[in-house]
Amino acid sequence: MFTDDYFMRMALQEADKALEKDEVPIGCIIVSNDRVIARSHNLMETLTDVTAHAEMQAITSAANFLGGKYLQNCTLYVTLEPCVMCSGALSWSQISKVVIGARDEQRGFINKGLSLHPKTEVVTGVLEKECSEIVKDFFKNKR
Repeated sequence: MFTDDYFMRMALQEADKALEKDEVPIGCIIVSNDRVIARSHNLMETLTDVTAHAEMQAITSAANFLGGKYLQNCTLYVTLEPCVMCSGALSWSQISKVVIGARDEQRGFINKGLSLHPKTEVVTGVLEKECSEIVKDFFKNKR
């Protein structure tokens, strides 16, 4: 059985791919039955699309893989807490579990008083330091 740390490291690899493209380095994967069924990273600049967040890309990819719109019995691992848009999409997908690396105090859904689907388990703080540093370093280097 794999651990949350194991899968979050895969999400960090996706964040690295975003960084190579000069995208905000956020990555995520979706897992079903210990199998990665979707991988993604931010593509907002690449696609000139404000909705091209890592989570949105992964939800679409996983739904296509499964052949249905619901992601029950799936877990999303994401390096940074989802925004309001992504949390809405995750709620509609009825995903079973969301594992978050670093919290996003300003734009994340938790401080906005929002929640996901009532049956969705949320875990925070997995590889928090690594997930936080990649984003902080990106914006520090932009200034």
